[in-house]
Amino acid sequence: MTNPKTGVSYADAGVDIDAGNALVERIKPAAKRTARPGVMSGLGGFGALFDLKAAGYHDPVLVAATDGVGTKLRIAIDTGHVDGVGIDLVAMCVNDLVCQGAEPLFFLDYFATGKLEMEQAARIIEGIAEGCVRSGAALIGGETAEMPGMYPAGDFDLAGFAVGAMERGATLPDGVIAGDVLLGLASDGVHSNGYSLVRKLVDMSGLGWDAGCPWGEGTLGAALLTPTRLYVKSALAAIRAGGVHALAHITGGGLTENLPRVLPEGLGADIDLGAWDLPGVFGWLRQTGDMDEAELLKTFNCGIGMIVSVDADRADGLAELLTEQGETVHRLGHVTDGAGVRYSGALA
Repeated sequence: MTNPKTGVSYADAGVDIDAGNALVERIKPAAKRTARPGVMSGLGGFGALFDLKAAGYHDPVLVAATDGVGTKLRIAIDTGHVDGVGIDLVAMCVNDLVCQGAEPLFFLDYFATGKLEMEQAARIIEGIAEGCVRSGAALIGGETAEMPGMYPAGDFDLAGFAVGAMERGATLPDGVIAGDVLLGLASDGVHSNGYSLVRKLVDMSGLGWDAGCPWGEGTLGAALLTPTRLYVKSALAAIRAGGVHALAHITGGGLTENLPRVLPEGLGADIDLGAWDLPGVFGWLRQTGDMDEAELLKTFNCGIGMIVSVDADRADGLAELLTEQGETVHRLGHVTDGAGVRYSGALA
């Protein structure tokens, strides 16, 4: 008697459909935590449904954003500390949305790997869910792609997609004029930009990821994996209070490149670099690479993760509100006639 021929399976090619299904079941409780008004369906369908009227909108304009985490993932992969990169992924998308005046409504993720490792994948997606909870967005769908031959063992990549809404006529930036006060909201570290340079500088330093952090507690790797700060809820509170004319998310390009994006043609800004203390991580990066100030300012956030341009008469009240919302607020300077960002003082 001969054994029946079974042939080659998808699993033989390195793709485990059962593992993918098991992951969906594992992450359903995390996704459920993110539920908010408007969500009409859970994970598992061919598409996700969202009801804008149920979310409280009457004449909405939709805003969409997509981003990734960049080479910060390399540190997470090499150290095994993957729990925070999901928060980074959400933050990079929803912090952009709120700069348009939009409330983030829902989020979808794309997770790609060579071989699906259940525990690693679940920790990453649970981090995504945590970022959604902190920003008020629902995690309503995503894609897990197991692609053998595309990624080395243990490697993965992430992309995120966020959709938000605002009532028609509420788009930012709007009303920015010379004399507006610029309020800077402190960052929580490097966030998710400039990590190709960060990794080069760490290599130059001769330190490993498990070395003690030169500017703080814990290890160097853990410190550099501090998640990107989520500004959504505090920014929306300020917008709803009135007097906010623009928000600039300080990502790749630093203060030098991102602030001008929200200023009307012919307007610029004066920034006092002495208005805040340069966080230790940036001081260490500058010293390690012998970086000049201009390069530091156009590469990293340098301690300011979001800038809010506000009506001069409302600046004190909005600074107080943002502080009550948990932000560390610095009065950086003001909007001026004449294009370009001009700096006075020095980072220290």
